[in-house]
Amino acid sequence: MNVYVRELVSALGQAGVPCDVYTRAWSESLPPVVPVEPGVRVVHVDAGPRAEVPKEELGGLVPAFTRGVIDHIRATGDVDVVHANYWLSGVAGHEVKHTLGLPLVSTFHTLARVKVDADVVESAERVRAESSVIGCSDVILANCLEEARDLQEHYAARPERIEIVPPGVDHAFFSPGDQRGARLAVGWRSSGPMLLFVGRIQPLKGLDVAIAALAALDDGRAQLAVVGGPSGADGPAELERVRQLATDLGVRDRVRFVEPQPHHLLSSWYRAADVVLVPSRSESFGLVALEAAACGRPVVAADVGGLRTIVAHERTGFLVEGRAPEDYAARVASLLAEPARAAEIGAAAASWAAQFTWSTTAARLRRVYADVAARTLVDCA
Repeated sequence: MNVYVRELVSALGQAGVPCDVYTRAWSESLPPVVPVEPGVRVVHVDAGPRAEVPKEELGGLVPAFTRGVIDHIRATGDVDVVHANYWLSGVAGHEVKHTLGLPLVSTFHTLARVKVDADVVESAERVRAESSVIGCSDVILANCLEEARDLQEHYAARPERIEIVPPGVDHAFFSPGDQRGARLAVGWRSSGPMLLFVGRIQPLKGLDVAIAALAALDDGRAQLAVVGGPSGADGPAELERVRQLATDLGVRDRVRFVEPQPHHLLSSWYRAADVVLVPSRSESFGLVALEAAACGRPVVAADVGGLRTIVAHERTGFLVEGRAPEDYAARVASLLAEPARAAEIGAAAASWAAQFTWSTTAARLRRVYADVAARTLVDCA
């Protein structure tokens, strides 16, 4: 989501749409307003302690954050649309809409009821909040057709208010490149096959499936790089669980855990890999799969959500139904056994990913903003 917001506002600024990004002041050293580039500013709002706060405690800070946003908009003026990202920001945006009479555009990134379908427990408070925000949003952005269907099926969202606007990828960073050079760049010394998992370590992302798939491969030279760190209340326990799983399956010495990387450096990790695994339980879109595809790497992904939009089965990668590690291992093995076919699939993936650009996303969203600013506001459902 951070990548989405940063890249989107940058593209909007370049397209002539000035943007203020409101976020909570989490450090004493943060100035109130930071100009990032022409037309883009980050506004740090005082809400709670100037320190990092666990995600589970952020809900209690939303009222203070909302007041700060309203005060800043009133003081500076000249705002046409409020665009909320994630459900907590949606709660704030909902109040801003009613207080200032501004249209509300909402992007959720993940949905509680969809996560529940994937056996991930979310709070009743979040479900209620999402339902309320969806009912009052003037436009709801969906990353793909699958997310639009989820919004209608799980939240009775009005289809005429849903706009499908896919995210983009920065092709200046994420593009095909030399695998050998990439492995040197990231310090990967093994000459055997390299599998890659990129993402937060939490149950939703399915790292346990990736580790078990590695163990199910016949090739004992294969190794798995895990780029990312624990996230959320379940993150630390999940990290311990998957480490123990790797030990129990006898592959602990073939799994390398790598700290979260600056976003632009991920391209080297994608290029270094032979196959990228995305075994998520649910995904509204799946930016990791898109970035890997843009780097020309075959993706083996779960047959869920937005991953169905990014991965064209058997043409740009493989979609796997269910959670069986053996099924993932079989797809990985087929790619490793046929390098020419893997290269063909990787090239097709890069060609497919080329259509997803942030400039295109910004152009579509600019139209959405103009349309919604000219409409009568939706009454709160």
